[in-house]
Amino acid sequence: MTTVEPLEFEKPIVNLERQLAELRDRAADSDLDMSSEMKRIEDKLTRMKSEIYRNLSPWQRVQIARHTQRPFMLDYVEHCFDDYVELHGDRHIGEDEAMPGGFARIEGRRVVVIGHQKGRDTKENLRRNFGSAHPEGYRKALRLMKLAEKFGLPVVTLIDTPGAYPGIGAEERNIAEAIAYNLREMMLLRTPVVAVVIGEGGSGGALGIGVADRVLMMENSYYSVISPEGCAAILWKDRKYATEAAQALKLSAADLLGLGIIDEVVPEPMGGAHHDHVASANNLKSHLLKHLGELESVGTDELLELRYQKYRGFGDFRERGRR
Repeated sequence: MTTVEPLEFEKPIVNLERQLAELRDRAADSDLDMSSEMKRIEDKLTRMKSEIYRNLSPWQRVQIARHTQRPFMLDYVEHCFDDYVELHGDRHIGEDEAMPGGFARIEGRRVVVIGHQKGRDTKENLRRNFGSAHPEGYRKALRLMKLAEKFGLPVVTLIDTPGAYPGIGAEERNIAEAIAYNLREMMLLRTPVVAVVIGEGGSGGALGIGVADRVLMMENSYYSVISPEGCAAILWKDRKYATEAAQALKLSAADLLGLGIIDEVVPEPMGGAHHDHVASANNLKSHLLKHLGELESVGTDELLELRYQKYRGFGDFRERGRR
């Protein structure tokens, strides 16, 4: 089993786990009864985990969302879907491996699944461009959505990107137009769309495949117009204030659910999805099936009207005591 790299705030837990492992080894190698001492540490460990993981700050959730051992898009495809057939190319420029997608089945239901894919090592990150798609990725995504519309298939998008690629080549090939075009066309897509933020949901790069009838977030993901570091650099003139920026941005799943921006939070195993890929995928699968089943019974015209009303309602703000 792969060792999970601890984050800074998890180090007290790791130290206690190490103490517990050492006690167990000593007990196994001798005739000493250490059960009471082990029980004391186990109880302390349980309390510590509960206290830390139930009171995570927005910045700590951002750190979990970026964990390199967290399940990525294709990990969820492997565990949640069957018969995945990847399609390639945008039919204009070429292929973008930061945005894989294709046909699949989920419990027998045919769907089109699209998402951002990161890498776990340097070689794969270069191949996947660190999960930051080029214009070709967004144009390919829309091409697949149009195929889904043509064949009457629902669309599932899995969002995990720090943002669309900001390089010169992407600008030359019109990354802003590609994202803007997706926003418009997804609003008009005549088939159900379910979007899930599985890790990072950064800026327009996330929104480019995020216009959906139902928007879900994994418990330890984030969804924001800008990264906490970027926000801190603008407002505080120093990236060291990322913790404060994360709090102010209201980027966590719980905050966004309360604001009505998303529709549901998908729970993760204690400590985050990187601790148990299969359990996380099973949770996501059950939520996808629920929402796909609910949308399946909605007529196309009603679906479009509900989608319009959903996004029309964003930004409705009323002060207390005023009408």
